[in-house]
Amino acid sequence: MNRPALADLLDCPSLPAQLEQFIAPALAACAHEQVAALDARLLRQLVTAGLDRLPLPGHGETLARWQALAAVAAHDLSLAKLYEAHTDALAILAEAGHARPARSIWGVWCAQGRPGSLGMHTPAAEDHVLLEGEKPWCSGAASVTHALLSHRDDAGQTWLLALELGQRGVEIIEDNWAAVGMSATRTARLRLHNASAQRVGGPGFYLDRPGFWQGGIGIAACWHGAAATLVALLREQLAQRADPHALARLGSAECALSTSAATLRESATRIDAFPGENAMRHALRSRLIVERACTQIISDLGAALGPHPYCGQRRSARLLADLPVWLRQSHAERDLAALATSCLQEESAPCLL
Repeated sequence: MNRPALADLLDCPSLPAQLEQFIAPALAACAHEQVAALDARLLRQLVTAGLDRLPLPGHGETLARWQALAAVAAHDLSLAKLYEAHTDALAILAEAGHARPARSIWGVWCAQGRPGSLGMHTPAAEDHVLLEGEKPWCSGAASVTHALLSHRDDAGQTWLLALELGQRGVEIIEDNWAAVGMSATRTARLRLHNASAQRVGGPGFYLDRPGFWQGGIGIAACWHGAAATLVALLREQLAQRADPHALARLGSAECALSTSAATLRESATRIDAFPGENAMRHALRSRLIVERACTQIISDLGAALGPHPYCGQRRSARLLADLPVWLRQSHAERDLAALATSCLQEESAPCLL
């Protein structure tokens, strides 16, 4: 069956419904232990169908991009993690003017390992580098063909490198993910021995480009998509119940979700209006607001419905296991402190209506 490209779907308000038709039936019948294999297959199908061709951040349709990420996350966060990373990699490659190999599926692995755990060497008269050592926190390593990974050299400069995983010298080791949450991403570590990689952009490109913070808000769109599903479950369960305490929790969750959605819409508008600006402050604020909304919604759901969403439905049980783990990609008080420092450095007054 031929499926329309996302560029066609974006003109239609039923994109979430299209993604539901694409993803939901397979996930609904899937046992927990089979989700990792299913997510890998669904990721390949999304890419093959052209549903990875999202609008680039800051090009006028940033909200549509985030709506697609949220729609996938509303069904499964491990799949959303893989899908978001792949689409982020495509945006990074476009920002760098770097060609994407045909039929490739990408990860983005930029968590730093132990100092000295990965070495980079430049062979004479070659524009590639050779990698030796280990790279941790590689989500979806068994599901992708290529990856963008970061490396800080001995001079303290950060490089972004494109790595083909099918080459000799790349070993995927899946032995250190202890959590139940996000386990279907099959997060692994790479052991590299003279693995060839290509530089993408110059030193500092990954962190200095406008898309770094813009992409960070895209992560929050995934969090929001999962939270929206949890609120929808709460609404469904309380539709026929006259329990004022549970209804109060629904009211709280609705307020939190509305705040999260408004923040993401405002952020998308801002990015499209000022695509070249450093969006660090805006991204930190947006992520922190969405994180708080998600935490509140998780609390409201459990208080109103008890253990049912945790153990009575597969979809909600997976979201409730996955979402707290992915939320910890936020740096909590460190991000709050960074936001406060940025606010103090601003000369403008606080935001007024």
